[in-house]
Amino acid sequence: MSSIPSLDSYSGVRAFVAVAEHRGFAAAAPMLGLSPSAVGKAVARLEARLGVRLLARTTRSVALTEDGRLYHARCVAALAGLADAEAELRQGRSEPSGLLRVALPPLLGRTFVMPVLLDLVARWPALRLEASFDAAPVDLTAGGVDLAVRIGRLDDRAGLSARPLGVQRRVVCATPAYLDARGRPGTVQDLAAHDCLAEARDGRPAPWPYVDADGAARSLAVDGRVRIGDAQMLAQAALAGAGIAMVPRWLVAEDLVAGRLEAVLDGVFDSPLPVSLVWPRTPWPSARLRAAIDALVDRYAARPPWAV
Repeated sequence: MSSIPSLDSYSGVRAFVAVAEHRGFAAAAPMLGLSPSAVGKAVARLEARLGVRLLARTTRSVALTEDGRLYHARCVAALAGLADAEAELRQGRSEPSGLLRVALPPLLGRTFVMPVLLDLVARWPALRLEASFDAAPVDLTAGGVDLAVRIGRLDDRAGLSARPLGVQRRVVCATPAYLDARGRPGTVQDLAAHDCLAEARDGRPAPWPYVDADGAARSLAVDGRVRIGDAQMLAQAALAGAGIAMVPRWLVAEDLVAGRLEAVLDGVFDSPLPVSLVWPRTPWPSARLRAAIDALVDRYAARPPWAV
């Protein structure tokens, strides 16, 4: 039995999206070249085929149900993919064009990802770029994001495709002068007597994950007189002698080699964090998405600089 949807299914999807965006059957009808009654029947057939209510109807309004909200986001992405494919065919070319939306972690994104993407923009005049920077993951489908870079284990793989780009390691460190004055911690518990520079997330200090002597994953609650919501500034505070900080190892690699910083309990706090490219799953990725993924994989897959 064929798994390809019928042509009627596609018309139902377009009708549903139009009704959702124009908030009514009558308003959507002119956009589709149909009567309001025909639009209503197309959506009703779609709901019957799916076995769910997509729209909550009253005499005065039409609103998306929860199932409708989720389905609408997927339909919009699918229709956008079809539009991109049609545009490429009409233009008779497959070079990257249109708007590429990316969501990046602030520090790694600014340092490593943006230079690659800006090279793409310089290479392809028809390509436009919109980048956002946030440590918290965003909903790619709902936000219309084409590509994201995520640090840490992926727990939302449904509807997403991913490509690993190595791992990022962390280090707990301080200046030798600070450690000479305050002592060098020999155990995780010794850190309680030190000025730990906390990374602030939503106003709360983030715990430091570590692995104990038995190989079990643990976390250490840390707080201190200084809370900073930026890894680069945490490293600067540590270099200034303000205390002990946990930061990406690549960020302070030169300072560790030069002796400006010294690792504390080295190997205890360096649990690897996966770095991944993530994008909404689609059988027809746009040329701009393919170009961005290929460029980042070519640059970083073999020897990612954040894996030191």
